[in-house]
Amino acid sequence: MCGIVGLFLKDKSLEPELGKLLTDMLVTMTDRGPDSAGIAIYGGETAGQSKLTVQSDQADADFATLAADLGAAIGAEVDLRRADSHAVLSLPADKAEHARAALADLRPGLRVMSDGTNVEIYKAVGLPKDVAARFNLAEMSGTHGIGHTRMATESAVTTQGAHPFSTGSDQCLVHNGSLSNHNNWRRKLRREGVRIESQNDTEVGAAYLTWKMNNGASLGEALEGTLDDLDGFFTFVVGTKDGFGVVRDPIACKPAVMAETDQYVAFGSEYRALVNLPGIETARVWEPEPATVYFWSH
Repeated sequence: MCGIVGLFLKDKSLEPELGKLLTDMLVTMTDRGPDSAGIAIYGGETAGQSKLTVQSDQADADFATLAADLGAAIGAEVDLRRADSHAVLSLPADKAEHARAALADLRPGLRVMSDGTNVEIYKAVGLPKDVAARFNLAEMSGTHGIGHTRMATESAVTTQGAHPFSTGSDQCLVHNGSLSNHNNWRRKLRREGVRIESQNDTEVGAAYLTWKMNNGASLGEALEGTLDDLDGFFTFVVGTKDGFGVVRDPIACKPAVMAETDQYVAFGSEYRALVNLPGIETARVWEPEPATVYFWSH
């Protein structure tokens, strides 16, 4: 099963409502995936700064002195903004890789959810409405975002196994379907130096896109590559710093619907995820074609 939602805003006046709109869409998809949920929010960047979103099962202990400890390790000021079991660490962009490596030594139990100048990823086990409330997702603003409700079929119900997955800077992916050759690609991509930390086949899809783009492909070309290289059935929705993309496998057996107005482009696994969006009654609504790449960017 699983449910996917995505919203790309064209109208800047809607940016303060991004979290509220996405949360409503996500909760509507609860019965497609009640075991865990996650959302990626793309907001404004601060010049010269990068963000690491991290998660801990022992947040009180891990976060208490994390900003000071990490700052000392990388020789730069670090700001920490906590949201329940997650924290967003803001630091100089040229220290981001150093910080990620330092975290592994300072707090081995931390998991990095995302890194980049814009993206923040929040995910947890539980019903989508409860996950959204934990992180106060409805109050978040931004330019675009994607979300996922999961019904686990191929790996354990854990925070690490929940979507979205991020394997590259400001890049993330959510997925409905199942890949059959993900184990072969996991081995290959790890040999190529791409980070893969879970047994979830979706993370392999994200890592594949990162690998293709690291080797010179555009996002559109990388998405087209999935049609030849990844076996199985899938709907991928991908977030990047500038926008989001959609691709379905050639059979397109997983449901998907899109809507576009002058204010936004929206994606949902079912139309009911879109019904509360402003102006939906006059939107152009369609089912994305099989084996066709769609992408919108700012």
